[in-house]
Parts: sequence; structure tokens; C-alpha cells
Amino acid sequence: MTTTTQTQSVSYADAGVSRDAAADAVERITRSVGSTFGPEVLTGIGSFGALFQPDLSGYSEPVLVSGTDGVGTKLKIAFDLDRHDTIGVDLVAMCVNDVLAQGARPLFFLDYFATSKMVPERFEQVVAGISVGCREAGCALVGGENAELPGFYQPGEYDLAGFCVGIVDKGRIIEGSTIEPGDVVVGLPSSGLHSNGYSLARKVLLQVARMSLGESVGELGCTLGEELLRPTRIYVEPVLELLRGHGGVQAPSPNYPITPLPLKGIAHITGGGLIENIPRVLPQGTQVEIRRGAWREPAVFGLIQRLGNVATEEMFRTFNMGIGMALLVGTENVESVRSQLSLQNVEASVIGEVTATANAPHCHVG
Repeated sequence: MTTTTQTQSVSYADAGVSRDAAADAVERITRSVGSTFGPEVLTGIGSFGALFQPDLSGYSEPVLVSGTDGVGTKLKIAFDLDRHDTIGVDLVAMCVNDVLAQGARPLFFLDYFATSKMVPERFEQVVAGISVGCREAGCALVGGENAELPGFYQPGEYDLAGFCVGIVDKGRIIEGSTIEPGDVVVGLPSSGLHSNGYSLARKVLLQVARMSLGESVGELGCTLGEELLRPTRIYVEPVLELLRGHGGVQAPSPNYPITPLPLKGIAHITGGGLIENIPRVLPQGTQVEIRRGAWREPAVFGLIQRLGNVATEEMFRTFNMGIGMALLVGTENVESVRSQLSLQNVEASVIGEVTATANAPHCHVG
């Protein structure tokens, strides 16, 4: 026999979800989100779906390119420092750089933010960073989801995911099929660790070496925490500028000159490093030989390798090692590409070359 007793009325707030905090959070982000809007955005915050009307003039066969990613355990650094204004830039960068690798221009971005307890001030900082990244990438932050999930995450922690859609003309997709022996690898410098390998970095620096995030590190020129929170670099504008002169992005008029694209392949150097990401764009019969020392490696990589006695191959399979994006270029275009990138304040380096192989495409660092 089941017995019931009269209890006090239970509300959603009693279960750990605050509607007031959620409303406050949305109100706080309205201005920063709106700063990413262009005329293509037809809806504001609060719609069930975002309406986006792209300008398709200049495209003959427009193709949508999508990408999704997160920030990984770099979030732990933000939690420990209670600093949340840059992690959103990382979220955008990880997605738009992937879309860019097909030669696509990012159009719009959406985010997912989940936490055990909504703290509007913290959420505001995160979205402000996402807005900064979207403005830098030239895409609109058209929507997102913030979820308060009591008991699901540790107190003070949250998770992030991002989603990006870009556009490229079908005949201008960069997919690596024309790469051949003799082509050159041009590396674009990273700002540091970007958003990969943080489980290893945290293990070495915080557990093995017992460093603290607040301590100043001479070889880094800043505190350890500042180095580990350095935002991921966004490569959209300099790479698209390379392609605009060749009709590779949106052409402003039917008479816009179309010349062969200077880039045969683009690899975003994320998890897996140079060794695993460059082969993703190589055709059969080719491999890449990377020359270590051809670029400046940020000091943080040497610090991790030394303090953790990490094998060189492990370093190159885990971190970007100072190269955030690799461009595969024909020799005849190398100097032009580097010169144009320099005008965009990107000091690119020739870091390797494509050679022939009878094996599956791979990358070797020597």
C-alpha cells in the first residue's frame, strides 16, 4: 500500500534551474551578438530558427561547407583562472579554420554552452569572446543554446561546442587533388598551443613540473596562465585575401578575373599535429617532408618537451609546434603567396616539400 503526504510545492528553481538567470544571461549578450550581424541576417535573438540570406552573386555553383568543434581541456585553464573572455575566440577559430581549409568563406556560426549553474556574468564573457572571433572571421553569430544542467557538470565548470557554415563555388573548392611532387609547404605561424594537446600540456606543466598558472616564466615572457590561455589564431582573412585575387571566393562581378588558384591544398593543424593533418589533403603517391628548424617554434613547446621529457614524435603528433595552418603551393607561386601574406602581417615560412612515395600519403618531420 502506497501512502502520500502533503508536501510544499516544488519549483524549477528548487530543482536547480533559474529562469531569471537564463533571462539575464540572454539580455547581457544581445549587444555583442548583434555586433556580428550583417544584412544577410534576417532574425534577431529569440527566434526558433535563424534566418540567413547569403549574397550568391558571383557564384555559379555555390556549395555549403560545415564544421563543428570544441575547445577541449583548455577550458580547465579558464576555470582555474576564472577568466572566460578569450575561450570563445578559440571556439570560433577551431571551426572557421576547418571550413577555410576547403577554400570556403565562413557565413554564420552557432554555439552550445552548457553548465551546472548559470552565472550570467561568466556567460557574458564567453559569448563576448565568441563575438570577437566571429567578427574577426567575418561571420555572423546567428544562434546558440545555453543549457543549465544541475548536477551534470562540476560547480563552476561548463562545456562549449561550436558550429560553422561557409560557402565556396564548386569549381573553386580546394581539396588537394592537384598536389604533386615538387610542390612546397608554406607554414602560417600559430600563436602557441592553440586548442590542442592540453591534456598533455597540463599533465607536464601542472602535475609533473608542479608549476602554477600565476607564476611568471622568463622564456615565455608572461605567466604560465597567460600563455596557456593565448587565443587560437584565426586565418580566415589572410587566406581569403590570397584567394580573392584569383576569383577563389565571392566574385564581385561577372567580369571578375579568374586565374588558377595559388593554393593546391590547405591543412588546419589541430589535434594530431603536422604529422596527421597534412596527409588528410595529400593525394595518393605523395608524401611531405617537413624540415624542423625552418620556422620559429614558440617557447612553450620546448618547455613542455624539456620538463616532460616528451619524445619529439609525440610532440609533433600532439601539438602544432608553431604552425597553425599549412598551405600546399606550386613552386611558381611560393614567393607571390609569401609576399601577399606579408601584406596581411603573416610572416609565412617554407617548411617542407612534397615528394613521391609508393606508400599511403604521410608526413615526415626531419
